[in-house]
Parts: sequence; C-alpha cells; structure tokens
Amino acid sequence: MSAPPPGAGARHVSLRSGVYADSVKLMQVSRDIGARDGVSAVLVAMATPLNLELAAGMGLAPDGEPSPDQLLIAIKAADEDVLAAAVTAVDAALAARERSTGTADAIPARTVAAGLDALPTDGSALAIVSVPGQYAVAEAADAIAAGRSVLVFSDGVPVEHEVALKRAAHDAGVLVMGPDCGTAIVSGVALGFANVVRPGAVGLVAASGTGAQQVSCLLDMAGVGVSHVLGVGGRDLSEAVGGLATLDALAALDADPATERVLLVSKPPAPSVAAAVEEAAGKLAVPVRSAALSPETPDLTAAVEALLADMGAAVPEWPARPGDGTTAAPGAVLKGLYSGGTLADEAMLLAAPVLGGIRSNTPLEPGLDLGTDLSATGHVVIDFGDDALTVGRAHPMIDPTLRLEALAGVAASGEPAVLLMDVVLGHGADADPAGSLVPALIAARETSATPLPVVIALVGTEGDPQGWSRQADALAAAGAAVFSSNAAATRHALDLLGAAR
Repeated sequence: MSAPPPGAGARHVSLRSGVYADSVKLMQVSRDIGARDGVSAVLVAMATPLNLELAAGMGLAPDGEPSPDQLLIAIKAADEDVLAAAVTAVDAALAARERSTGTADAIPARTVAAGLDALPTDGSALAIVSVPGQYAVAEAADAIAAGRSVLVFSDGVPVEHEVALKRAAHDAGVLVMGPDCGTAIVSGVALGFANVVRPGAVGLVAASGTGAQQVSCLLDMAGVGVSHVLGVGGRDLSEAVGGLATLDALAALDADPATERVLLVSKPPAPSVAAAVEEAAGKLAVPVRSAALSPETPDLTAAVEALLADMGAAVPEWPARPGDGTTAAPGAVLKGLYSGGTLADEAMLLAAPVLGGIRSNTPLEPGLDLGTDLSATGHVVIDFGDDALTVGRAHPMIDPTLRLEALAGVAASGEPAVLLMDVVLGHGADADPAGSLVPALIAARETSATPLPVVIALVGTEGDPQGWSRQADALAAAGAAVFSSNAAATRHALDLLGAAR
C-alpha cells in the first residue's frame, strides 16, 4: 500500500491478484464507497491502462507495474478511521455473493454446456456469455456444440474467432448474437440493454445496439410492436465477417410466424456485404427494409417513418421538449458527447455535409481521428461507448464518469459550443441518468464563458423503468432541448449553429 504524502489526508492504494468482478459490480462498489462521509475519491476497478490513468489523475497511482488482471483498490479519505471503514466496506462488498436457495444436493453448473444440459432442447433456451473477451470464445463454442443459440455480450473477441463461431453456428442451425451484442429481445424477453416495448409483428436484425434501441422505441411511440430484436454484433456487416449472423437472423425471422416485416439496422456496412445481404433479403417471403446508415441514408427516424408508411400506420409527432431557448455564441462549434456508437455515427453523417470535417475517436474518415486525449478544437463527436473506452469499465449508459468529465472540459475550454448528447434508457441502463446529468449540465452552463445550448436525444419509452417523460422533464428543467429522435436532435443542434453564424 502506498504511503500518503504530507497533508494529503489518508489514502489506500493496493492491487490484488486472483480477484475478478465484472465492471458493473465494481462501478457500483465505487459509487457506494464514494458516497460515504469523509471519502473524497475512490476507484475500485481492474488495473487496465485507462483505469490506471484515472487513478493517477486522482493522485492514487499504484506502485510497481500493475497488470490488467489485477484488481485496483484506490481510496482517499479524510482520516485513517474513515479510510479503514471504507476499505472494510470494499472487502465486504466484494465478498458478497448471491447464495443459492436450493438444496445441498444442487451443484451449480461450472460450464455453459453443463448448465444447458438441464434445460429444454426445443430451442427455447439460449446461452448468454458475459465474461472477458479472451474467455468468451470457449463458452460460446460450448453452447453451439450443445445445439443452442448464444448471445455474446463480451467484447474484445478477435474477429477471426467471431467468424469461426458464426460459421459453426450456421452449420449447427443456431444463431450467434454478438460478440459485443449489447441489445436483444427474444420472444418478448429483453436481454442486455433493451427497452420496454410492446409486442408486435416487426422483427429487427441489428448490427447496432443503440440503433436497435432508437428504432424499437420510435416504433413503440407509433403504436407498433416488435416480435424479436436479434443483435448480431457491430462487426457482422464488415468485410471480415461478411454478414454471417445477419443472413442467419434474416432467415430465422422469415421462418417466424409472428414476424410480418423486418427492419435491418446497422452502422455503415461494407458495401459488398450490404449488397450480398440485400440480394439475400430479396429472396425471402417476409418484406425487409434497410435502416443501414450511410451518407445516402443517414437517418434512422426516416427509416422508421418509411416502414410505418409500408404498414399503412400513421407517423406520430415524435415527443420533444423545447428547452430554455439558449442561443449559440458566434463562432460556436458542435461538441457531441455520445454513449451510443450508432447514434454518434448518425449525428456525424447528418452534420458533416453542413459543418465539414468532424473529429472523432470513431471518425467517418481516418484523417479525422481524434487521438487518445479525446479533445480538440472545432467540431468533435466522441463515442464514449467505443470498446477502447470500456476496457475494465462499465458502459457509459451505466457509468457516466468519463462523459461528465468531458462535459466539464467543454465548459472550461472557453470555446463557444453547442452541446449534443444522447441519453439511453431501458433495462440495464442507469436507473436515473438525469440525476447525475442535470447537476453537471447546470454546473457546465454556469462555468462556460459563453452561452452553452444543450440538445439531448433521449432514447426510451414511457414503459422503461426510468420513464421517458420523467427524464425528459428533468432534463428540460435544466434548460436542455430534448428529442425522442436523435436525427431531430442533431438537426436542432445544426439549426442553433447556423443561427450563430
């Protein structure tokens, strides 16, 4: 344990080997300990390079050369008594495990295959794999060998392993959803980050988690339900993977009597793969409409509206809140702080023809790469949900820490800006995202040397645990203009920028 420097209060920095907990649990532990009286800083996380950088910024860097498979416990407190109690609380939280209520004869399964053995073999059971990426392939392969479909929530799986898994699944007549599949709804059961939407006849195949959430929520607002949302992983429509899971998912929905129409949702796909999928979709009995983003089709809301027209359903007025009417200062630039990668892509595709080049950590063109410091002058859109920023950390839909720090940085920079953000509701997401975002927005607007208009794309439904209207009202009360459509939010931000020229 590192010794505290003079006058620094009490601090504890330690590394533990042979201990693993998922990032969501560690984030919850950090939050709980950080709320204790007298604790001024805390980070309980795997010792990844990003988390070590955060610890150093807090003045809690560990000694030696930590490795990512070690658990970092870093706490700063007012005095030794508070510190000791905080460390004890961390130990207790990490030791807590859900205990089985079964009999002593019930031995928990140690592998995916063993767990599936006890479940029905009629295809109604699937496996969910959510372990570090280097271990996910073996678990998913076990499920495929047992003849079950599998959702691979894990990221960090090499692309060649993804291809091998999806080929094996095709041969076995099952489906691999993922890797890095964060959203799915199967027969009404929400998996990962999914929203509470009504059942219906539209099936979604999604190489995009937040894109699927945006589309399914807009359909719900229009009174149209979904049969299934089959996530296939963000790389599935790349040249390397070739749409293997997308083709299998389309075939599965074509054979599903509950599905009458299909919408394909994706970040910009590889052109050759998009053409192959379009050809295959044209041979199916079920009508398939594409909502794959591209410079020619940059608007998910427009794709939903076209689908509604196909169905003879009315397009509603998408819910929104006007905000406080703050105008942008002359010379203002766009600062997009996103948790959803597809929503960030959509914003850039809509904004780039108007604004020109937009710097990003997930840029539309390689020459616009933002680099590792995630800051630059001019137009910037950051995807905080990108895999490089979630190693050893919870997704920003759960843990907003990095995004809130970036928000404060925009305000402190002195550069006139219009702020564009997404807030995604639903199962698995922050129970009250407005609870942390509203104080940060108020502080940012007070700090900023120029007016700071805030525009928010709020993706969710009234049925979500957080409630769309409750969140929208709280965000609007802080001065933000709130839209249920990310495309509408982006266009409003562009209008504000145009008016400031």
